[in-house]
Amino acid sequence: MPSGNNETLTEEPRDARRSRGRRKLLAVLAVCAAPVIASYLTYYLVKPSGRTNYGTLIDPQRDLTGLQGTELDGGRFELSSLKGRWVLLTVDSGNCEKACQDKLYAIRQVRLTTGKDRERVERVLLLTDSGVPADPVLEGHEGLKVARIPPEAGKRFFPLPAGSPLSGHIYIVDPLGNLMMRFPMNADPNRMKKDLAKLLRASRVG
Repeated sequence: MPSGNNETLTEEPRDARRSRGRRKLLAVLAVCAAPVIASYLTYYLVKPSGRTNYGTLIDPQRDLTGLQGTELDGGRFELSSLKGRWVLLTVDSGNCEKACQDKLYAIRQVRLTTGKDRERVERVLLLTDSGVPADPVLEGHEGLKVARIPPEAGKRFFPLPAGSPLSGHIYIVDPLGNLMMRFPMNADPNRMKKDLAKLLRASRVG
């Protein structure tokens, strides 16, 4: 049999194997992505009658994985390092006066109310100036991540209602690094925890 026919006979099975391999790879990727997609569909689309959110959903969501800053000890801070966790985040000045301290207290208490799920939740304070919170403030919030970012980064990454200060809100960042919810000024921790509890129940990631 001519050699050209031999090449044809050997190439066809190889192409078929490659095609089967691609289909298997796509199937594996679909299985891995399904829990993430399902959790978002559950929370955003399948909304039982009468269910409302206390926080405002950010639409469209904002990708915060590119947000970078400097930790208080001079180390590099990247929000992307917290991917895989839910993040309660607020932005304020370095002196962190009473309103700032109230927000830190709120996110600490909300995290604690999640019980066994609290390891899925991180807390972040971003500072937009050169000030440093007093030691007693930080000592009362073990595990809080504090970093300094340029003021323009705060304005670029965090959408605000008209007339609302950047320091007025607490945000939720999802495990994929998306800014997805903003709580109102002087937020009620009891209502915040209900929103966070819904997200933790709906999500198989983070």
